[in-house]
Amino acid sequence: MATQSQAASQSTRVGRRVLAGAAALAMSVAVLAFGSSAATAGDVPGEDPAPRLLRLQILAFNDYHGHLEASTPGPVGDQAAGGSEYLSSALNQLRAGKKYSLTVAAGDLIGGSPALSGLFHDEPSVESLNAMQLDVAGVGNHEFDEGITELMRMQDGGCHPVDGCYFPNQPYAGADFQWLAANVVKQGTRKTVLPPYWIKDVGGVKVAFIGMTLEGTDAIVAASGIQGYSFLDEARTANRLVPELTSQGVESIIVLLHEGATQDPAPGEINDCNNISGPVVDINSNLDPEIDAVITGHTHQPYNCMLPGPDGRKRMVTSSYSFGRVVTELNLVIDKRTGDVRRALSTATNHAVIQSSLTPDPALTAVISKWMPLFEAAGNTPVGTITADIVRGGTPPGADRGAESAAGNLVADAQAWATSFNGAQVAFMNAGGVRSDLRYAQSGTEGNGVVTYGEAFTFQPFGNTLVTIPMTGAQIVSVLREQCQPAGSSRPFLNLGVSAGFSYTLSRTIVNGTCTAVSITDVKLSGKALDPGATYWVTVNNFLADGGDNFSTFKQVPASERLPGGVDLQALTDYLSAFSPVAPPSTDRVNELP
Repeated sequence: MATQSQAASQSTRVGRRVLAGAAALAMSVAVLAFGSSAATAGDVPGEDPAPRLLRLQILAFNDYHGHLEASTPGPVGDQAAGGSEYLSSALNQLRAGKKYSLTVAAGDLIGGSPALSGLFHDEPSVESLNAMQLDVAGVGNHEFDEGITELMRMQDGGCHPVDGCYFPNQPYAGADFQWLAANVVKQGTRKTVLPPYWIKDVGGVKVAFIGMTLEGTDAIVAASGIQGYSFLDEARTANRLVPELTSQGVESIIVLLHEGATQDPAPGEINDCNNISGPVVDINSNLDPEIDAVITGHTHQPYNCMLPGPDGRKRMVTSSYSFGRVVTELNLVIDKRTGDVRRALSTATNHAVIQSSLTPDPALTAVISKWMPLFEAAGNTPVGTITADIVRGGTPPGADRGAESAAGNLVADAQAWATSFNGAQVAFMNAGGVRSDLRYAQSGTEGNGVVTYGEAFTFQPFGNTLVTIPMTGAQIVSVLREQCQPAGSSRPFLNLGVSAGFSYTLSRTIVNGTCTAVSITDVKLSGKALDPGATYWVTVNNFLADGGDNFSTFKQVPASERLPGGVDLQALTDYLSAFSPVAPPSTDRVNELP
């Protein structure tokens, strides 16, 4: 566990914030696009005499996923938003004139990244976050994509053990900010892999941040990289730390939690909290009343809520979308006599990072420029062509991992073809493993319809290995039923992409964000009914084979029976090369009943 001296030594940046804020005020000519509403943390308005109060600005974001370039994040409403240059500019503008300001994040800063960052093991992402002057972050599930050893390299620096130093004269220096992992412990102990919390002295008042990922992380990352570690219950972990913090004189406590919720916002609205549901609602209701605010992520949704804790008092629970498209600004008013947050005077607002309203930060432009020559050398090679957009499920694409998609089916087609030498008869692909869409329109100068290696990497960035395994027809049907996720999961239903020649009829019931029933019928392979007792050869990536995303039936097949099938990205690029031009696969392999 982190001691007071360890936590206090992590940063001394508030003075720097004053200078940075003043500089930004002098230089900025941009106007930030603000959300239309703000949450107020309390029921009784009022103002105490100023000398007794301290005002602390906290700027927060989540699910950055290495989106350095302005072309990759997507819109807020109908306006282009996000990208590191604009996110940093927004942060600088919001800090301007603030005496005390801290910048924090709630996980998934790395992993699942576009090629500019992902091709280089997300070193560019961390360097961009350093340039943004991020102070502290909780870990998310994607921080564990390449395992705990690689996460520690991300924190501490050093060259990649396989790929080495990308800039031999300038080795990767690590993160200037501190990652926190309060609920990630060595099995059988309470020893955390990273500090559980971070304490900052702000104007003589101690403010603490507890950082955590979701308890279910072990079900959604590759098991090989987290062996020997446990992911603990979020509320119980935070509550256990509260007495430890208060014994050190801390009364202002914020949780950085990589778990989230869903809601029904008005179109383009980022400050709504309508029909909020999902794991974070229950977590918040069980968090110690001493915790003053909860900054969340994971579900890639913006919301700005006031939710009651176990004592009935409401506290701020926020999320800032994804990819740097939104910044949450918490303005905490702290009583200097007691050190506690005056919730009735504190506010939260989500701000859209609209590119057209901001001037790119040259410090971030420099980070992009540093890596761009390496990216162009590796990423601009054409690997194939497509006839039209190949997109993920939902509107906008990627919004619904429970919907059948051409993108998921394309990956399954490629993997079944690439492992035909193993006798593969069908392949399945997890929706979360497809991170972008393949667009027909050119992204640079490659020409319309051309897919580059960088685009293919961004589309499927995790570098999983393929395996072909024997499964009975009954086991395959069990897998299809497991698309209906357990109660309390971040998403109620996760569609599996399926390869050509495989089809089934689906009926499902989702109530208040929970999948309560599922029916799988009329399962066919190559036009013939699936035989429950027969054995079929099935290709999946190692993430699914290890039971990822709660598809536990795959894990029933002993590892000794797995036939190796190569790397997933290689399968995709080989498939595109072999069959170009590739048309979007059909999305009628699943017959979903209303």
